[in-house]
Amino acid sequence: MSKKRKRKSSKKGISNLTNTILSILKKDRNQSYNYKQIAAKLGVNDASSRNQIIKTLAKLAAKQEIEQVDRGKFKAIVTAEYHVGILDLSARGAGYVICDDFDEDVFIASNNVNKALQGDEVEFYVYKRRKRGRIEGEITNIIKRAKSEYVGVIQMQKNNNYAFVVPDSSKMYKDIFVPINKTLKAEDGDKVLVELEDWPDNADSPNGKVLKVLGKPGEHGTEIHAILAEYGLPHEFPYDVEEYANNLDTSITKEEISKRRDMRQDLTFTIDPKDAKDFDDALSFKILDNGLYEIGIHIADVSHYVKEGTVLDDEAYERATSIYLVDRVVPMLPEVLSNNACSLRPNEEKYTFSAVFQINDKAEIKNQWFGRTVTYSDARFAYEEAQAIIENNPEFKLGTERSLSAVEASQIKTEIPKEVSLTEKAYQTQPEIAQAVLVLDRLAKIMRKKRMSTGAISFDKVEVKFNLDENNNPQGVFFKTSKDANKLIEEFMLLANKKVAEFIGKQSPKKTFVYRVHDEPDDSKLAALQNVVGRFGYKLNFKDRKTTSASLNNLLKEVVGKKEQNLVDTLAIRSMSKAEYTTNNIGHYGLAFDYYSHFTSPIRRYPDVMVHRLLQHYLDGGKSANEATYEEKCQHSSNMEMLATKAERDSIKYMQIRFMEDHKDQEFVGVISGVTDWGIYVEIIENKCEGMVSVRDMKDDHYGFDQDQYAMVGRNTKTMYQLGDEVIVKVKNTDLVKKHLDFNLVGKSED
Repeated sequence: MSKKRKRKSSKKGISNLTNTILSILKKDRNQSYNYKQIAAKLGVNDASSRNQIIKTLAKLAAKQEIEQVDRGKFKAIVTAEYHVGILDLSARGAGYVICDDFDEDVFIASNNVNKALQGDEVEFYVYKRRKRGRIEGEITNIIKRAKSEYVGVIQMQKNNNYAFVVPDSSKMYKDIFVPINKTLKAEDGDKVLVELEDWPDNADSPNGKVLKVLGKPGEHGTEIHAILAEYGLPHEFPYDVEEYANNLDTSITKEEISKRRDMRQDLTFTIDPKDAKDFDDALSFKILDNGLYEIGIHIADVSHYVKEGTVLDDEAYERATSIYLVDRVVPMLPEVLSNNACSLRPNEEKYTFSAVFQINDKAEIKNQWFGRTVTYSDARFAYEEAQAIIENNPEFKLGTERSLSAVEASQIKTEIPKEVSLTEKAYQTQPEIAQAVLVLDRLAKIMRKKRMSTGAISFDKVEVKFNLDENNNPQGVFFKTSKDANKLIEEFMLLANKKVAEFIGKQSPKKTFVYRVHDEPDDSKLAALQNVVGRFGYKLNFKDRKTTSASLNNLLKEVVGKKEQNLVDTLAIRSMSKAEYTTNNIGHYGLAFDYYSHFTSPIRRYPDVMVHRLLQHYLDGGKSANEATYEEKCQHSSNMEMLATKAERDSIKYMQIRFMEDHKDQEFVGVISGVTDWGIYVEIIENKCEGMVSVRDMKDDHYGFDQDQYAMVGRNTKTMYQLGDEVIVKVKNTDLVKKHLDFNLVGKSED
């Protein structure tokens, strides 16, 4: 049953009038107000309140905290320097403003947030003196809201005359008031998408209207759609976009073939996950008469179908990326393109955009070519199939730097385990495909070794996956790891991305292009990483870029298979800067490339579509494109990528909680993955599910947070629960709506 409550005024009685008036005048410091205007803003009109406002204005003017600029009209006296930044709120309502003007974030107490919300761009001033050893400030104006739509549960109030929406997000500290005529006939307890309309000065809660009723909380469909809605992400295509895509001419014509390099006779195949539905890249392989290998990286020519200025292009740009949730893919392009016309399916001709390289036995590039092609895929491989070929032929792995003889090629084992074969073993009559896989694997390993030697960092973080039944119930958890076949594809995709970026980036005069960049890590984040991993006995060397990369790679290698692997992998990734799209090339730190772009996945990433268009434009002799236009598109693409990543993480968290609902009586061994003053976070080793043990539930002692030791320490027994410790936990509570998993602590692990 929902709680019933009245809508409250934001002012806490007349006793808080001084601060309220100061806040009004500071917010609009260039505007003057009389007592009537202030009374209207406060929503009061009785004589007693008006008299108190008049008296308070006079007192503030006498103290020279405000000034009277005209008879009965007052303005704030501006004595502070104002700054602009982004607000990052905690679940408790206080927060920090991130601002380039300061070396540290500026603390904002909850009573000084002044109706700003998470992620808002705000104007603020700082107090002259530090408080509690930190810079503190007050928000004076909201420049731009970060978002206007929220997901939450609606609670009908007072005979269903109005409602409040209680947001799911812990960082949205106010419920949203909704008049009954704007509830969209939602029922009490429904999960809804609500839009913020305004927030009157005299109101404790913002006003909103329901945009969509998502369903009943806890139901699978409701929660998945709620995740998408929370980040403003779509789950279906508008009718006109589907209609436009369905009416495209997707036939392969002689006229179009004549404009392209015809590579249909070259041995070509795809290697993808076994459950993949779209194949946006393929490899071709040929041994030339001069002994070099000609290797083509062929990418679906999405830009042939997705033309600028069309509703299809507008929709693809707005989405900017495909979204990979636990139970579905929300594609960037309609299915007629993503799974059909632009999917390089076996035994079909397709239009492609290609990077073709002539490579010697030392994996050195001797020649390169970029352009539009037409290709024919001879076979489709799953990663498991390609991996089986590599593992079944150890004598043909890295060894000699030469091509295989006809006799050797005929001896290659092509038997693939039945459970992973997806192509009816058609390729078993084609030993040349197996030979190609082995040669490509050998070249990929040489390229990877070179990359690592120049300072690249190897992040092979374990991915959590779920076995789902027909009703999307999680039956089990498994982990996706990267093997030789995955790394083979990765290296050749990296090669294409790097060489395309180099080809344009090194041209003179400079041409506008879309780069994928990755800045150097912040020294303070690296120092924090050292503090944590030092707990496990690991040491890092940050003397220079080369030693930093080498020690990080050594750390990531040393933790493989150990209880702290996922924790260390996660912390190492968080210590890095975020990769992003931009026209300003600064190189890619993590890959150790001076030039890097995204060329290889235009089905699922809009920046790759932009790269294809720009590359063809420059191949045709076109002038440099408008930099400002493309920089704006790059920023949009980076923002949408970030939102998609958050949605993907939320969907994993949601499914982990669903999985743990059926394991409430089971004890699990976990690793303490975080320690705060309100409890410890524990990640279960066998399934990577993370939950929290509240300090209030640690009843064997009075525990306090020791920040220096990353530990919770008992006051009487001195028992310590420290970051990285193994503990035993049981599920206390699973909350699908809030996506919270709570544990009870059984004790320390004996192992």
